[in-house]
Amino acid sequence: MTQLYDATRDLRDLATLAIQPAARQKMLTRALDSLNRLVPHDLAAVLELDEGTLRVLASHGSLANAAILDHRLELARFPSIQKALETRRPVILEEHDHAGDEGDPYDGVVDLPHGHSCMVVPLYSGDRTLGLMTFDRTVCGTYDETTIALADVYGQIISLAFLYAEQAELLDRYRQRLDERNRVLAQSQGGPCAAVEKLARSRSGLMINLGHQAQQVAQTTAPVLIQGETGTGKEVLAQAIHCWSDRRDQTLLTLNCAAIPETLIESELFGHVKGAFSGADKARPGRFLAANGGTLLLDEIGDMPLQAQAKLLRVLQEGTFQPVGSDHTVKVDVRILASTHRDLDQAVAEGKFREDLYYRLNVFPLYVPALRDRSEDTVPLAENILADMAARTGRGPWTLAAGARRELEQQEWPGNIRQLVNALERATILKPRGTLELHHVAVPSSRRAPVLPAAGPATAEGTPILPLQDMERQYIGRALEATGGKIYGQGGAAELLGLKPTTLQSRMKKLGVKRP
Repeated sequence: MTQLYDATRDLRDLATLAIQPAARQKMLTRALDSLNRLVPHDLAAVLELDEGTLRVLASHGSLANAAILDHRLELARFPSIQKALETRRPVILEEHDHAGDEGDPYDGVVDLPHGHSCMVVPLYSGDRTLGLMTFDRTVCGTYDETTIALADVYGQIISLAFLYAEQAELLDRYRQRLDERNRVLAQSQGGPCAAVEKLARSRSGLMINLGHQAQQVAQTTAPVLIQGETGTGKEVLAQAIHCWSDRRDQTLLTLNCAAIPETLIESELFGHVKGAFSGADKARPGRFLAANGGTLLLDEIGDMPLQAQAKLLRVLQEGTFQPVGSDHTVKVDVRILASTHRDLDQAVAEGKFREDLYYRLNVFPLYVPALRDRSEDTVPLAENILADMAARTGRGPWTLAAGARRELEQQEWPGNIRQLVNALERATILKPRGTLELHHVAVPSSRRAPVLPAAGPATAEGTPILPLQDMERQYIGRALEATGGKIYGQGGAAELLGLKPTTLQSRMKKLGVKRP
């Protein structure tokens, strides 16, 4: 009875050790120690299998020494050990098994007498072979059937503990990598708490009130649904909520639901096991597991597929999920923030968004106003954006002329802050440093002729009337000079002139205009 109690206690202690990420070595050593009461030995060892090589991870007993921990075995040299791994049953090695080329696994490391007791116990989980345990005694004879059965059962328990400890170490490495990536990202962007400073600079009463509401909900664990037009700064508000919360020292992760293919969205959210689908050659944690203890922002949640919405609802209700391809339930503690530019009420009515999920997310809705509704923030935002550009690129600095300020305030900005950033980036290309004038920041569009830098002062009386082709040639030439010869992409001459790049190239060829 005492032996049974000791075995039960040892198993409970092993389970506790197995869930500690850095405790695999301690767990294995403790396992071998406790096994001495069930499987007598002078040398016990746990070996890990890695690409045909067995490596000793832990050893125990009077014959254990430092040389054992450096020991390696090539599996191909030991058919008797291969048999144990293939059959997944303990194998008793007798004198004739050590004869010939195979020899004893510990030859040259420890001195064991001929005819000594020797047993190999395989360690495995599912279709994966983890390694094995070996037991050796200096006395002659073999282990009895009861001891072999006990060793087999204990080996299966240790296999699970081994696997859980390995997975815990893997998850810990993932977290370290994520923490390091977030640290670097925080240094490059000022971190989530830089968002608090951005909100604090706002002069708009709408934004000041929004900031107060965000601070209040940040102190809770309630889901927050952030709505607003594209480019209004919904992610900045989410970062500020995280920074104001008790989770500020934990991870803030973002998943753009619109940028992930429908077939992969569940894997990105909940992770998957090896072999869960074609191409899943190894297991990986999803965003929920990576954000455990922290905050997860689901950006553009209105574009999330319905099947993934059902799984997300379960996480919100129960705090649990199952990785793709697994029947194992994982429990997490993640604060959910969601953002979208879509009308979710309409999406629910159209059957494109689950009504139950909508009400779960819409506990505390926040709406980020469009830039045109807070025009008093436009110039301060522009000045901060220019300062950030100067710090990031080493170019500049820039200031805004009075005309440029008026132009920025009067624009409608349908693309909101994102469009403002693009307009200022284009302006800094036209003017590498100094004061930005009205024509630098004017926004070209199909409804408005682009404003280019003037070639020089002119009066109505002194301006000659040129042929249309000559005027067009000069106009294109000035656009190319202003953009440094760039035609394609953001800030290129085609964008400046409101033309397609191919159309501009065709006109250049016809008019004989060359790049500067």
